[in-house]
Amino acid sequence: MSEASAGGRLPKAKNIVWHQASVNRQALSQLRGHGSAILWFTGLSGSGKSTLANAVNVALFKRGFATYVLDGDNVRHGLCSDLGFSDSDREENIRRIGEVAKLFLDAGVIVLTAFVSPFRADREKARSLVEKRDFVEIYCSADLNICEKRDTKGLYLKARAGEIKEFTGISSPYEVPDNPQLVIDTGKEHLDDCVDTVIAKLIELNVIPG
Repeated sequence: MSEASAGGRLPKAKNIVWHQASVNRQALSQLRGHGSAILWFTGLSGSGKSTLANAVNVALFKRGFATYVLDGDNVRHGLCSDLGFSDSDREENIRRIGEVAKLFLDAGVIVLTAFVSPFRADREKARSLVEKRDFVEIYCSADLNICEKRDTKGLYLKARAGEIKEFTGISSPYEVPDNPQLVIDTGKEHLDDCVDTVIAKLIELNVIPG
């Protein structure tokens, strides 16, 4: 694998090469009895991305599968603590998450990412890092009114008052996915039903046994 194909872009540092893992993804899959995938939950703030991702994570854990949740707020405490919410910072935030998610994929883990990730181009860049079958885009389609009613942090109120700039859905756009693998109305459907829909998709894709 070339430097460019390994990470999707050429590194600034010189004299570095891509080293193949001594234990590959296929071996890990055989050991654990399941495959790996990136479950990319996207939607407005308050649409239930984190709630659904964590509920799916619990369901998979109870079945004995190796999983990990990358949550938007949590990642901004560490890996992306230097980033704000400008368009360029959002782009870099999603680029980093895509690279980290790819590492989990290679480690044989089902990784669940819960990020607004408002721009189609950024989501497509994350998708392009892996094989098409490994990236499952899940659009949490709760509408704006429901998201605002769920706003326990008061972010929408602050955004409408002009106290928060570049807030997705109010002063910054959200671009609805063109061809997501799943569209789940997290504003109307019961959480357990949403979880069952995601689990069924993983079985359909042969990521986990039925």
